[in-house]
Amino acid sequence: MSDDARYQQLNGWLDSCMPAVFAAEGWGAVPPAELTPASSDASFRRYFRWQAGDRTLIVMDAPPPQEDCRPFVKVAGLLAEAGVHVPRILAQDLEQGFLLLSDLGRQTYLDVLNAQNAEELFEDALDALVAFQQVPVEERLPPYDEALLRRELQLFPEWYLGKHLGVVLEGEQLARWQRTCDLLVASALEQPRVLVHRDYMPRNLMLSEPNPGVLDFQDAVYGPVTYDVTCLYKDAFLSWPEPRIHDGLSRYWRKAQAAGIPLPPTFDEFFRASDLMGAQRHLKVIGIFARICHRDGKPRYLGDVPRFFRYLESVIARRPELADLRALLADLPQPVAP
Repeated sequence: MSDDARYQQLNGWLDSCMPAVFAAEGWGAVPPAELTPASSDASFRRYFRWQAGDRTLIVMDAPPPQEDCRPFVKVAGLLAEAGVHVPRILAQDLEQGFLLLSDLGRQTYLDVLNAQNAEELFEDALDALVAFQQVPVEERLPPYDEALLRRELQLFPEWYLGKHLGVVLEGEQLARWQRTCDLLVASALEQPRVLVHRDYMPRNLMLSEPNPGVLDFQDAVYGPVTYDVTCLYKDAFLSWPEPRIHDGLSRYWRKAQAAGIPLPPTFDEFFRASDLMGAQRHLKVIGIFARICHRDGKPRYLGDVPRFFRYLESVIARRPELADLRALLADLPQPVAP
C-alpha cells in the first residue's frame, strides 16, 4: 500500500472512532482538527499529531505486516501498572495497525538535556526505571534469552562487517568473534532479570508532568538488570564523560538496592556486568544502523556509529577479558561512506 493510500485509511479510521472517544472522555462534539507529522523512527512506524485548538492527541501508524501494535498495548499496561507515565490508549485497531494515544508533549530529553539540568532529569528517569523494574513480568514478557542475544550480536558481522565493510570473518578472526559472543552472552544470562525496556534513552523520554513520559517500549523483554541503565547513560545520540556515567550508575545502584531490585552482589560486579552488557548492545546497534542504511535506505544513522566504537574502546580499556574484541576491532578497515 502506498503512503498516500495508508494515510487515507488512517484518516477514515479516525473519522470513525473520534466520536466515541470524545463521548467517553466527556469532551463533547468532535471539532475540526489538523493532522501533522509528529515523528518517525528507525522502524516502519509513523506518528501524527491530531490537534484541535489546545487539545492534542497522537496517532500511531504501524503498518502490518511489518509492525504489530499488540506488544505496545501490552507493555503500556505493564508500565502503567508501575505508575510510569506512558500514553493512554484511547482507541485501537490492531488489525489495521492504528492506535490513538494521549500526547505526552513535544520535547524529548534529547531536545532539552544540558550539563545544568541533566542531574535532575536523569534522577526522574532513574526513579521511573526502578519503578517498572519492580513489576513481575517473568511469565508476561518474552525472555531475553541466549537465542535473542546471539541474533542481536550477529547483526554486527552480517550488516556492519559484511554489508558495510565487505569483511567476512574467517580463521582466528572468527574464533575471536565467537569467544567474544560467548563471554557477552554468558555475562548477560548470569544477571538478575527484570522488565527491560530495551531502548531506555533520552530520545524516548519526554519532558512531561509527571516526568518523564516513556515511549517506544514495545520491544520490552524479561532480561538483564543492567541493560536499561547502561542504555540510558550510553545513548545512541548523546555521550557523557566517563565520570558522569560512573556516577549515574552508582546512583541507580543505590536506588535499586533500596527498592529491593535484584542486583549483582557488589557494585564492582554490577559495573563489570554493565560494561559487558553495554558491549553487547553497542555491537548490536552498530549492526542495526548499518542495516537501516543498506536495507532501508536511511544512511543518517551511520553518522552515530563512531560513538559506539568509542564506547567499546572505553570498556575494552578497563576489561582485559575483552582482549579478543580489542584484537578483532584493531584489524578492521576504515568504514566506507554510506
